[in-house]
Amino acid sequence: MAQMIQKESSQWVGTLAYLITEFLFFEILTGLFIYLLPFSVANQMMVLVHTAVGLVFLVPFAWYQFKHWKLYRTRQMNDVKLTGYISMTAVIIALVSGLILTWQAAFGTKISYLWRDIHIISTFVLLASVIPHLLLIVVRDIRAKSQVKTDLDSRIQAEKHFGFNSLYIILIQFAVVGLFLFVHNPPVLQEGFPDDYEFPHGSDNPFAPSLAQTTTGGAIDANLLGGSQSCGTAGCHQQIKEEWEVSAHRYAAEDPFFRTVQAAMTEEKGAAATRYCAGCHDPISLFAGTKNLHNDDLTNKIGLNEGVSCISCHSITQVDERGNADYAIDPPQRYMFEIHEGKTAKWLNDFLIRAYPQQHVESFERSLFKSSEYCSSCHKQFIDEQINQVGWVQLQNQYDPWKESHWFTDGDATVSIECRECHMPLTDSFDPSRGDATDYNRTPEDGKHRSHRFLGANQFVPTVLDLPNAEEQVEKIEKWLQGKLEIPEIADKWESGPAVPITLLTPDSIRIGEYLPMDVLLTNSKAGHDFPTGPLDIIQSWIEITAEDQNGQVIFSSGGLDEDYFIEPGSFIFRAEPVDQFGSPIDRHNLWDMVGVRYSRALFPGRSDYARFAFTVDPSESENESFSAAHKSAEYSVDVPSGITDIYITAKLQYRKINQFLMSEAFETLLGIPTAPVTTLSEDSKHVKVFEGGI
Repeated sequence: MAQMIQKESSQWVGTLAYLITEFLFFEILTGLFIYLLPFSVANQMMVLVHTAVGLVFLVPFAWYQFKHWKLYRTRQMNDVKLTGYISMTAVIIALVSGLILTWQAAFGTKISYLWRDIHIISTFVLLASVIPHLLLIVVRDIRAKSQVKTDLDSRIQAEKHFGFNSLYIILIQFAVVGLFLFVHNPPVLQEGFPDDYEFPHGSDNPFAPSLAQTTTGGAIDANLLGGSQSCGTAGCHQQIKEEWEVSAHRYAAEDPFFRTVQAAMTEEKGAAATRYCAGCHDPISLFAGTKNLHNDDLTNKIGLNEGVSCISCHSITQVDERGNADYAIDPPQRYMFEIHEGKTAKWLNDFLIRAYPQQHVESFERSLFKSSEYCSSCHKQFIDEQINQVGWVQLQNQYDPWKESHWFTDGDATVSIECRECHMPLTDSFDPSRGDATDYNRTPEDGKHRSHRFLGANQFVPTVLDLPNAEEQVEKIEKWLQGKLEIPEIADKWESGPAVPITLLTPDSIRIGEYLPMDVLLTNSKAGHDFPTGPLDIIQSWIEITAEDQNGQVIFSSGGLDEDYFIEPGSFIFRAEPVDQFGSPIDRHNLWDMVGVRYSRALFPGRSDYARFAFTVDPSESENESFSAAHKSAEYSVDVPSGITDIYITAKLQYRKINQFLMSEAFETLLGIPTAPVTTLSEDSKHVKVFEGGI
């Protein structure tokens, strides 16, 4: 009996016993802190130490556990042995699940939430079993000593030493965590606005005339909103990063056309006025206080390089559909190594985000992002007295036409088409965020994410800036504009074919001397907003129509480009002509002077427009016969060779991002590019037989 007591007592006094017990309780306590306490630097440090301690003590624990089991395995089953077996099973499950989670966090793209839940549950089971296991032994020995005359003093004393020594080691380990926190040197971030920051609209509106706000009312250091490249280099959101880095969001601040207009606005209105543009084009610089008088560039490196960055977009917490960047952004709480430099810091940051993802997910994943209202905060624009000193004027507006169109049915997603469904079509994905349980037509296992190319109508700037994979982006944009890019998820909601089909209406045949009408019908079949949309003082979309004889000789044309790339006079063009308070045209996108529009032509969703072209064969005794054509008030005269038997007519809907006047007057010198590329959105052709005399 004495020998057995002595052997059991040795289980309480060995160094390995102290260390293993300390390991168990330290892991339990840090695990509970990580699970129960809010996100903090201390909790992140505990994640790292929790992981390290688990790895270091894995083999020693396995050896100790084997020896412990071997010693007691032949004993009769009782409450002590039962709680011991439960504890041992819980520890094994916790270790296995912890190893799997560590591997996933270190080398994968995300941890398994199933294994995380198993790890958490096993920790609670361990806590609920190991404490009773130890207490039952102590209580048993104390009772045994008082009831029988067995000498248990040495074992009870060993148990006391065991408890105190284990506590000391646990405290030492937590002290090490505190030491790590003490020596951690977080990066110094800008607090508040620069000393010379101007508040022309009052300190309570620091970002005006933009309507953008921060939830704190103060500035946000540019480093907190930047770092989009790290989203891809971590191996997690690589696909999405590559899509974003060639998108209009990515180059919103770097766009040379935007920067030229911004510089002109600065000269006329002052640096602070450019905050009006920055909420949507350069939010990082806006919130960092860079849009200021004493900053010549009106931006900073991070804002210029990233435009609408991943974090600046995903940190928006509320929006208002009146536009002009009317949103609120919540300064994100970044992970402790997230904005440190160096490979080690980068690895630790990536590990923390994957191992401890709650903050990351809760900060950047919101149902708000799925709504069209979210897009409206920037894709709707107006100016008011703060800008033009006159009054309110509506500018580009993609949101209201969509909401007033047949594409929107309130409360019925199955028939509506929202912004994200068109401009962020689903794409096959290996991204850890793939799948979605909240979309009406998706599942968590669909293996897709929404493309972050944000396909629209800018087929010019990606190649101008020589962005990564610019040619692929331009090709997709052109297919998108032409309606050739398939979107299976909404294929049953609209007709196939061009986004804005063009239909040429002519008779099948005419006689010499007859009037040949050429009616061109245009229908906005797929655009969820007006076509064209955006700044119509810059954009140009027009009809180019050509009639040739059977020999290929052009006998009539309208909408062609002259040698200087200007559209010929009298052509049918979708455009707007804004004016200032003196009636002078706004021809350099100087919207700050705009008070109204004297002419505007665009297609509302689902609506049609037409242009009529016509000419008449004018018989002549000369070798060439004369044709006259009319389009609106313009008169044309063309020579047609005698002997004409066939007329081949082609009508095209053309599009370019920048009109030629702006290219020639403002941008050609800047870019060294004479004109913007032209994309044919749709076309139609007809063959008309020509007969002499009766038919």
